[in-house]
Amino acid sequence: MNDIEIGRAKRARRVYAFDDIAVVPSRRTRDPQDVSISWTIDAYTFDIPVLAAPMDSVVSPSTAIAMGQLGGLGVLDLEGLWTRYEDPEPLFAEIRELPADGATKRMQQIYSEPIKPELVTARLAEIRAAGVPVAGALSPQRTKELSKTVVDAGVDLFVIRGTTVSAEHVSKAVEPLNLKEFIYELDVPVIVGGAATYTAALHLMRTGAAGVLVGFGGGAASTTRASLGIHAPMATAVADVAGARRDYMDESGGRYVHVIADGGLGTSGDIVKAISVGADAVMLGSTLARATDAPGGGWHWGAEAHHSELPRGNRVEVGSLAPLKEILYGPSSAADGRVNLMGALRRSMATTGYSDLKEFQRVEVVVAPYNAE
Repeated sequence: MNDIEIGRAKRARRVYAFDDIAVVPSRRTRDPQDVSISWTIDAYTFDIPVLAAPMDSVVSPSTAIAMGQLGGLGVLDLEGLWTRYEDPEPLFAEIRELPADGATKRMQQIYSEPIKPELVTARLAEIRAAGVPVAGALSPQRTKELSKTVVDAGVDLFVIRGTTVSAEHVSKAVEPLNLKEFIYELDVPVIVGGAATYTAALHLMRTGAAGVLVGFGGGAASTTRASLGIHAPMATAVADVAGARRDYMDESGGRYVHVIADGGLGTSGDIVKAISVGADAVMLGSTLARATDAPGGGWHWGAEAHHSELPRGNRVEVGSLAPLKEILYGPSSAADGRVNLMGALRRSMATTGYSDLKEFQRVEVVVAPYNAE
């Protein structure tokens, strides 16, 4: 890939967002009902390649259960309101009503309440009692402190999720989490991220992670690009991490690490394109926060929005479109790609002639910058 000259002292690589690419039909088509969109990681098989992001506006214990019953995986934020307050519903209601100019400060206050290990245990037990797979997420900073509580509570999949996660964090102040040692000692598969480059992903794969989340500051509620100047256009990021997966398979003698796109996935078309450039599954935030039964009630925010020192996110209004089941499976009465996400994925795969997700990763992709306006 040719570099572009920014100036005499700096060159840069041209990279692509999902809006910059498109998939191309082949010589064969299929019926949508003949297409498989199931996804398997470790010992767990899911009907759809969708993880609900561990964000308070997206996943509560009840929506995690609903996601599991609908064939996906809901990941509970174990540092959210559900593990800080016995009854967080009044806090959700307050956050929805906060004025824009005071929202961040008040959310910082709300989230300053300590995490209670007994609530971590209780929330995960509630999900397990419903008979669906159990997944919880911690930031790298909290993983050492709370991981034993989480594992003892009985998770099927453990997620370590931050704005960016590296296998080589350097700190003079605290002893960093040794990911390789930590993952080796756990009895459950671990998904780690985000990563946005080939090298970072390859190092995470070498820690023994079962999956790598791809993304950095690409979500609807993130202001990382504005506040830190860091951004990773997702089409290139996913393709780069998929390249790391391919090379790691050769290096490890065939060990397959799953690539999960996490960010910049606002429509069904973005999901299609994420898989076309190498993702095995997608983690959805704002897309599912639009569900009428989402805990955010039409509002969406992530952990970056209430960071105690440097907030890098906003509470944003995404609206309420349809129940979660319709967001995923339809039917849809709108043509903008925000409802019936899985129906659109099936139809795209059928139109381009592919029968399953692994095959669809080989679909032809073209660079086709598109301005919807």
